[in-house]
Amino acid sequence: MTDQAERYDRIAEGYDRWWAPVLAPSALGLLDRVEATTGNGDGTSNGFGALDVLDVGVGTGNLALPALERWAAVRLTGIDVSGEMVRAVEGLADTRLRPADRDRFTTRVTPAAELPFDDRTFDLAISSFVLQLVPNRAAALREIRRVLRPGGRLAYVTWLRDTRPFAPDRIFDALLDEYGFENGPEDGRCGDVPSVATAAAELRRAGFRSATSEGTHLEHAFEVDGYIAFLTEFDEASLFEEMTRSERRRFLATLRERLMALPRDAMTFRVPIVYATGIRSDG
Repeated sequence: MTDQAERYDRIAEGYDRWWAPVLAPSALGLLDRVEATTGNGDGTSNGFGALDVLDVGVGTGNLALPALERWAAVRLTGIDVSGEMVRAVEGLADTRLRPADRDRFTTRVTPAAELPFDDRTFDLAISSFVLQLVPNRAAALREIRRVLRPGGRLAYVTWLRDTRPFAPDRIFDALLDEYGFENGPEDGRCGDVPSVATAAAELRRAGFRSATSEGTHLEHAFEVDGYIAFLTEFDEASLFEEMTRSERRRFLATLRERLMALPRDAMTFRVPIVYATGIRSDG
C-alpha cells in the first residue's frame, strides 16, 4: 500500500464532513465547465455523447455523485487508491442516490497510473484535487489517455503551487512550537502544478490535443470555532488525542484567543487552483 493510500484510509471517516465541503464548489465548477464545452450530459445535447465516465480519485464523491444526478444517461466508474475512501463513497451513494442512479455507479480500488481497464473504455475522465497526489502525474495522464476512446476528454481541477501560508495555520504551527509539540507530517502535496501553462503543456505531452487550462481561486470562509473543530476532529485529531486534558484546554484557549484577533478576511482560505482539459487524439 502506498503512503497516500494509508493516509487516506486513516482520514476517510472525517473527510466527507470536514474537507469535502471545502473542495465541493470547485468540483462542481469542473462539471459546469464540462457541460459548457460538451453539452448537458443527456447523451445527445451538443455532442456530449459521454456514456462511460471515469472519476479518477473518487474520494467521497464530490464529482461522482452530482455527475450521476445531473447526467441521466452516463455510467460512472470511480477509482481511488484508498479502499476506505471507496467504502465511504459507496455508503454515501447508497443513501444519496436514487436506485436508478445508484445502479449506474461502480467503484474500483486502484492507483491512477495502473488502471485495470481495457484501452478505449471511457468517453470522459474527470478528476478533482487528485492529480497533485499521484507519484508520477505524467504516467497517470498517459494511463488516463489510454483508457479514453479517441475524441474522449479529460477534465480535471487541482491546486497550483503556492507557498503563501494560511494565517490560521501559521498561528497554529507557531503555537505547536511554543508548547513543544511536533507538527504532523506534510499532506503530500509536493505535486501541485507549477503554473497554469504547465497544466496544458503536461496534457499535450501525454497525448492530448486541444489542451487548455484556466487559473482561478478556491475560497472557503472559516469561522474560528469551525476552524478549531476542523483541526481537533479531523486534520490534527491524532495530535490532540496525545495531549493531556489540561494541555488541550490551555492550547485551545490560546489558539482561540489568537484566531479571534485576526482580521475577519484572514480566516478565508484562498488558494490558487487550475482547471485543465484535453481531448485524446486518434491513434
